[in-house]
Amino acid sequence: MTIDLGIIGGTGVGSRLAGLGGRPIHVPTPYGLLRGKVVAHEGKRILAIQRHAAGHRLPPHRINYRAIAAGLASVGAKACFASAAVGSLHPDWQPGTFVVCSDFLDLTGRRLTLHSRTVYHQDMTEPFSARNALLEACRTRSEQAVDGAVYVCGDGPRYETPQEIRTMALLGGDVVGMTAASEAILLREAGVPYACLAVVTNLAAGLAPGELFHGEVEDVMKSRGEAVVGILLAASAFV
Repeated sequence: MTIDLGIIGGTGVGSRLAGLGGRPIHVPTPYGLLRGKVVAHEGKRILAIQRHAAGHRLPPHRINYRAIAAGLASVGAKACFASAAVGSLHPDWQPGTFVVCSDFLDLTGRRLTLHSRTVYHQDMTEPFSARNALLEACRTRSEQAVDGAVYVCGDGPRYETPQEIRTMALLGGDVVGMTAASEAILLREAGVPYACLAVVTNLAAGLAPGELFHGEVEDVMKSRGEAVVGILLAASAFV
């Protein structure tokens, strides 16, 4: 089976993608199975993927990013769009803000690649090369989004310390999360253009008025999840 594109839903979005219905599919890869559902949308076949698996049970460092990338490439995906819940390093980017990422800093130490047995050096000049489709989708749906941001990727599952956040800001970071850089690297290696719609769910440690709790992340994603799914689906028109 071939598909037109993949959509990866993170916190508060993966379950909404599952609710779209569709036909379950298991795509075999050298790195394990990619599981998702094939959903029809305006003449396009979309492979909807729950990043953290059904029930949101996989933490960021245990996600099979290689299977996602290899699987999407094997079924002919022309692009992949993803959502990501993020902390903001800018006090004026309040919870609920949409951000279309343009670059990243990978601080995970995961050392993920599809080329462990060959010497291969992937160009990463445009890590979010499908981002214009997300920007167009935001415009068509009259949704405001920050155009361009550096996504800092930590390993998780813990949140960052205030000093880590201050250092990330000095390095040029704008938002912080735990997944998008790994997806961007591997999908770039797999030849599948990728873009990430980040949703600010909280101010990062040291900028927030108190401690961080995952519950507040879930609350924001519940309130913005429908709009996120609408944007990700609308972006399919620009592939």
